[in-house]
Amino acid sequence: GGGTLKIVNGSVRKSLETLGYTSTDVAHILQVLEHQGTIESIPELRSEDLPVFDCALRPATGTRCISPYGHLKMMAAVQPFLSGGISKTINLPSDTTVEEIEDLFLSAWKMDLKSVSVYRDGCKAAQPLSVMHTTEQQSQGPTRKRLPVDCASVRHKFEIAGQKGYIHTGFYEDGNIGEIFIRMAKEGSTVSGLMDTIATLTSIALQYGVPLEALVNKFSHVRFEPSGMTSNPKIPFAKSLTDYIFRYLGTRFLTKQQQEAAGLTGTQPGLSNEPDGYSSVNYVLGSSDLGHSFNPQSDAPSCHDCGAIMVRNGSCYKCLNCGATSGCS
Repeated sequence: GGGTLKIVNGSVRKSLETLGYTSTDVAHILQVLEHQGTIESIPELRSEDLPVFDCALRPATGTRCISPYGHLKMMAAVQPFLSGGISKTINLPSDTTVEEIEDLFLSAWKMDLKSVSVYRDGCKAAQPLSVMHTTEQQSQGPTRKRLPVDCASVRHKFEIAGQKGYIHTGFYEDGNIGEIFIRMAKEGSTVSGLMDTIATLTSIALQYGVPLEALVNKFSHVRFEPSGMTSNPKIPFAKSLTDYIFRYLGTRFLTKQQQEAAGLTGTQPGLSNEPDGYSSVNYVLGSSDLGHSFNPQSDAPSCHDCGAIMVRNGSCYKCLNCGATSGCS
């Protein structure tokens, strides 16, 4: 599943003891080896002893490994004493050329080897052992940026149609929002479970770099129960809990330009859209000079007859495609 397992070869300890290292030196070398992943650059290890510990693959943080021709020479030393062919893989770095592989096979033939297999690092999608990924490989795919253990946060209390809850938002060091938690008063309820799921999905999306304005634009004006009046003067009526949460995040943490891009209301007399606190609201309805205090098409439903997006007609909607209405004549 993509996990890693680090094991220090059991023969390392015996080899160090055979080479004459003290028990204190052996313990320290093994500790450093497990931490840095290579036995190279350990002060207690003599440089002339390094070849003893060379492996088939170059370690991610080191430079040494057994030469491909070293594999062949080891096989050639043993082959005369065996009647069958030796099953041995020659490990090659990822930049090995076709001509180099050809020369290896010819050298094996000259050494009277009966069978040779080669494996070039990274030639398969998955392999049991691997060296460090290249910068190009590391850059592929999204990267999740988690919040630090301690971070600044803001708590917001809300109530919609009798449903009370709290929204907790956490921030990165640069002030950008990185996670939200939603706690409903009725813990264990279906509504509480749904809100917890929405908060988790939103937090993961933010940590993978999805812009907040994109989430606000997508989930604002979603309509389902419970819906109703709220105590927030910026959002006096919420079409659903999801609608309230994302409109709150938009009006609280987005700039005026970001709010407009996300489909939230524009600047109106008496309505502050800056993300630093609330102000009193004077809604202006039916005035062509001052415009709307809301986006008249932001929550337009689809026609129940033909599926086209309807347009506002007074307090209801009508379909310009087939003429159907949502209740108004």
